[in-house]
Amino acid sequence: MTDWPDLAGRLEQGGHVLPVRVYYEDTDFTGIVYHGAYVQFFERARTDFLRLIGIHHSELADGDHGVPLAFAVRSMTLDFQKPARIDDVLLVRTSLSDVRGARVKLDQFVYRGGELLVSASVTVAVITAQGRATRMPPILAEKLLRHVPGESSVG
Repeated sequence: MTDWPDLAGRLEQGGHVLPVRVYYEDTDFTGIVYHGAYVQFFERARTDFLRLIGIHHSELADGDHGVPLAFAVRSMTLDFQKPARIDDVLLVRTSLSDVRGARVKLDQFVYRGGELLVSASVTVAVITAQGRATRMPPILAEKLLRHVPGESSVG
């Protein structure tokens, strides 16, 4: 496993990549990945991407940036191209497309080898413990903006 020494995947040019193996629990009765399992794969990839760029959910929840914060999915559009099956090894690729105010937009893709299986366009919002959208602290915005192509400062 020297190619993947970290369970959180790895940062690559243009984003993050996370390997995922399909287990029985991810499939329906036909052995094909259940559509809802892709949402879980995408969530793991977004969380590990944030972890690798220095943003940890536990620190957000603990209020390390002033007040307790969290990321909440505001919208997600999925496009299913081809099915994955039990025992497949998939790569989930995540890239940031926009960061501004309380909003972060990401593009995510699931591949088997070089074959695109599913894509997602995801918008997450930074929210308070009361569930209200709030502008993200500058330190978080800066960490994220370093990974948006063509961006370098808070938008």
